[in-house]
Amino acid sequence: MDEAINIFKFLPYSYRNQSEQEYITYLWDCYQENYNNQKYQFAFMAYHMLFMSFVYFNLWQVKSIKEDDFNKIKLGFTEALGNAINPYDFSIENERKVFDLLKYVCASHSDVKALIGNYKKLVDERNNIAHANGAIPFRTDIYLHKRINDILQYASEIQSFTKSIIQECFEKFLIESKDEETREYSIIDEQINQVLIHNHYLSIKDVGDCLEYDIHILSDDINFQEIERIYDSLSNWYENETNN
Repeated sequence: MDEAINIFKFLPYSYRNQSEQEYITYLWDCYQENYNNQKYQFAFMAYHMLFMSFVYFNLWQVKSIKEDDFNKIKLGFTEALGNAINPYDFSIENERKVFDLLKYVCASHSDVKALIGNYKKLVDERNNIAHANGAIPFRTDIYLHKRINDILQYASEIQSFTKSIIQECFEKFLIESKDEETREYSIIDEQINQVLIHNHYLSIKDVGDCLEYDIHILSDDINFQEIERIYDSLSNWYENETNN
């Protein structure tokens, strides 16, 4: 079960409200309890819901960072997507169909249809075991671990495709935070924690993607020295979090 906890590297480091944090904690507790009691099917259901939470938070980042593009790709979906006020509002849409939104994110993949198809198969499997069909496919933890590895692989794939969006967000943050007199918080660490990580639901993986952004693109900026300070502070934060 050790590898299962890696899902948290893809989930937000900080949530906007307590109910979101409680929900994630509840799902993880359900996973652990069912795993420890060898109820592997129900452990899978809880873990898959953690994965779907990751998907919703990623789509929320697309909505908030690339709003114009999101307004185009949401055509053909329910109005709830456009009216969403938090990531979990996306759950109103059919789960299989939600993955079609990721075609925009994964457009550079050589076979987007097959890629998205793999994600949809997980939904089908989760739905299948949620019905009273008399089947117990998850009889041992071996099958569960295979599915967990699949989920972590899929999360990593989606993360790689959203990297450019996260870096666009980071660049905008650096530009808007470079002036100590006008930014929201004068203390750099507070600016990072509240405006970047908290407001955008950034995960540890997202922060890692931010740090791969080449800040020297902004080297001509009159406040580049402050931009470097912000970058270094985020780098120190990341190092502390990943080494703990």
